[in-house]
Amino acid sequence: MAACAAGARAKNGVVIGIRPNDSKDGACPDLSATIVTNMGEARNAIIVWSADAVISVGGSWGTLSEVALAMRRGQVPVVALGGWRVVQADGELVPGLRYVDTAEAAVAEALHSARST
Repeated sequence: MAACAAGARAKNGVVIGIRPNDSKDGACPDLSATIVTNMGEARNAIIVWSADAVISVGGSWGTLSEVALAMRRGQVPVVALGGWRVVQADGELVPGLRYVDTAEAAVAEALHSARST
């Protein structure tokens, strides 16, 4: 996530960090603003409901919960960069979840899909 923040900041983007704990300690220095929630993984709902698009990076359990919440919300593009491949009971990929291999492709897909909705 630090690389994502650095890349967005390098392109003059606004980078908001939503922290799970009760402190800004350890927050990425490239954040434009930091929101401290002290909500643990429950902050994932805040992230998903505040997003214009969701790009998941990697495959921790918290990431999977963000993907699930975003897919259930159904109003924003959801792009997976590495990590989880979510399948239906029949083994087919869940429709609507876009899979990409590079950060550039993830951003391009999210922007394209957000403009289309």
